[in-house]
Amino acid sequence: MGVGLAYHLAHEGWGADTVLLEKGELTSGSTWHAAGQITHSTSSFSLGKCVDYNIGLYSGGLEAETGQAVTWHGCGSFRLAYDNDEMDWLRHTLSVGRTLGFNIDLVTPDQIAKLHPYYNLDGVIGALHTPDDGHVDPTNVTMAMAAGARELGAKIIRRCRATNIFKRGHEWVVETDQGTITCEHVVNAGGTYARQMGDWSGLQLPMTSMTHHYFVTDEVPEFRGLDTELPVIRDDKKVSGYIRMEQKKGLIGIYEKTNPNAVWLDECPWDYENWLFDPDYDRVMPWLENALDRMPIFADLGITRDVHGAISHPPDGNPLIGPAPGVENYWCCCGTQIGIGWGPGLTRELARWMVHGSADISMRDYDPRRFGEYATPEWQVIKAKEDYCLRHEIPFPHFNRLAGRPVKPSPLHDRLKEKGAVHEEVFGHERPRWFAPQGVEQRDHYSFRRNIVHDIVAAECAAVRERVGIQDISAFTKIEVYGPDAAALLDRLTANRLPQKIGGIALTHMLNRRGRIELETTVVKLAENRYYLVCAAFFENRLLDHLNAQRAEEDITITLRSDDWAALSLNGPRARDVLAQCTDAALDNASFKWLTAQQINVAGHPVWAFRMSYAGELGWELHIPRDHTLAVYDALWNAGRPHGMADYGSFAMNALRMEKGFKGASELTNEVTMAEANVLRFARTDKDYLGKSHTLNTDTRPWVCAYLSIDPDGVEDGHGGEAVLLNDDVVGSTASVAYGHSVGKILAFAYLKPHAALPGTNLSVLIAGEPRLARVLTEPAYDPQSLLPRTDSTQQAAE
Repeated sequence: MGVGLAYHLAHEGWGADTVLLEKGELTSGSTWHAAGQITHSTSSFSLGKCVDYNIGLYSGGLEAETGQAVTWHGCGSFRLAYDNDEMDWLRHTLSVGRTLGFNIDLVTPDQIAKLHPYYNLDGVIGALHTPDDGHVDPTNVTMAMAAGARELGAKIIRRCRATNIFKRGHEWVVETDQGTITCEHVVNAGGTYARQMGDWSGLQLPMTSMTHHYFVTDEVPEFRGLDTELPVIRDDKKVSGYIRMEQKKGLIGIYEKTNPNAVWLDECPWDYENWLFDPDYDRVMPWLENALDRMPIFADLGITRDVHGAISHPPDGNPLIGPAPGVENYWCCCGTQIGIGWGPGLTRELARWMVHGSADISMRDYDPRRFGEYATPEWQVIKAKEDYCLRHEIPFPHFNRLAGRPVKPSPLHDRLKEKGAVHEEVFGHERPRWFAPQGVEQRDHYSFRRNIVHDIVAAECAAVRERVGIQDISAFTKIEVYGPDAAALLDRLTANRLPQKIGGIALTHMLNRRGRIELETTVVKLAENRYYLVCAAFFENRLLDHLNAQRAEEDITITLRSDDWAALSLNGPRARDVLAQCTDAALDNASFKWLTAQQINVAGHPVWAFRMSYAGELGWELHIPRDHTLAVYDALWNAGRPHGMADYGSFAMNALRMEKGFKGASELTNEVTMAEANVLRFARTDKDYLGKSHTLNTDTRPWVCAYLSIDPDGVEDGHGGEAVLLNDDVVGSTASVAYGHSVGKILAFAYLKPHAALPGTNLSVLIAGEPRLARVLTEPAYDPQSLLPRTDSTQQAAE
């Protein structure tokens, strides 16, 4: 990871200014004992871009550039499926791969056997074949990137251990056993040392070292006469790992699904180099036995080499790539469990981020700021063990990682759990996904296809559309900005006009210097020089960092309210009737206008009421001091009973916002401008703000966000990342997909080539391996004129 970043910083123009410190020799951390494999088999659109770049680099580009041998084995690979769930996963992966132009296909057991005649295919029903995959020598590829970095001016100092990192003014000081370096930017690429290095600077970087085995067999007689190398086999169900050739020997890698082993919980010893642990055969034996059953030609051979080394695992499995929270110019390039497979692509994006102000892929899944103070060392170990066990499990849509929960339950958590809530975790907060009715097991029901949850979410949506629904939205980030210069700071950071009157509400976007979208936020003017900002939970650290990084000498105070305040959303045609029974405040349009805020009493408790609706219905958001939340909820629930009020969760909320054509975090990312995201109606031309000139440039859009209606088949609705085709040519991919229960259509946002995004264009979307008819919509599928949120009390009474 460190050499990859030095190489890419040099390619971005910072070569002469870059110094890489290596404690030992290059590759002496966990790199040297890596199996070195890489595959196009990924359902992640952003990661897919990285692995495709990496394979191109390994298979020819790097060696041609540097003259340094890389030793690429382009043998291809298979990922096997034994049941329908695995096949559904592979079909989805196929669609993502088609979006990215991969050489990828689904094959039958007969086709597998032709290319790999030695694998026991009993029970296998199919596989994903990725012929351009392979494996690379970890040492050679590291040395080649080091050579490329040096050629462009970067300096690499070996046998130089950093001993401290601290801030002095606007610069970083790195103390080493060979002297001190002062720099503008510092990057923690410390591998298994990264967490303890973060401690030097007061940073909590969540990752844990987990040990992983692979075994090399004696020479395999059947391999001696082979002219070509057999494909790598990824067998998630039986082996929980991979099997491949290693020269004329066999190699078996295992991620055991029970009793995972964490090491160096306090710190990794500084004198460890090329360190391996003794093998623990008892721990891996069930999967090793399965591997020998799957590859019978290995069964009578001995093990000539066992490799049991430590690898960093972050809590959710994704690396930490980007800014550390709360500090200036401290970057993370660590927590990477698959450095060979992911490293060059991710370090290229980090180099672009550092040099130009933004990466060219969405970095939401890798941004170190996605974790907060709740990620304690004890919690990190629990989550790393969970992640290790999930390495070879099916990554179902909305997979819910349950270990170490709850972390930050809302004031309503226990009450809603009693009522059937199935919770998910967002930035440590517990948020209801859906509510299990009587007779339905209160747990996650996983599938790539529709299941029982589909109809439950439909009922929750119907309650909001036809009656009234209430939702716990306490997980939202809530920040106050106040002081004499609050308006001045926010005005130069937001593309839209700030609310001018007290109680005004504005939806706006904050941009970086490249004009890319940092985040979307709602801004409420609570009083003169006092603003309240609300955004998605996982952008909390990003919003705080953006505000603090961009403030100059302004006299302002920034206060985090996320843990002090909770929030409820009340939506539906009867929302006013319910709220009116709990407050003396006038709620008609004249007294309480759409997109305004007032401080009112609800059930005797002061709350901030915002008349707005992410569901596109008559509704309010109520922001409440934490200690009063349960009382407010109970009062509203009792008032809502006669109106058929229902609880609803994030799954229904997502479907409702898709029906209204409201873009979310999957569409509004750091890789797009406002023009590309098709949200220029929120960008002012009569004010200056960060990133304005770039975001308003509509002449060079490589893609644009379009709103699609897709024909359903009643079985599978899509999950994001699917290929979109125009006349059989891939023209883009979906970002968000959901079934619109109110309109009977699958709805999607997709980033498309501009000529394919024209309203009314007929397209097809590859869902579960099959094309579906789709059409670019000209307006929201539900209530296109947005009349329902503005419903007045007199009109409601007349109805």
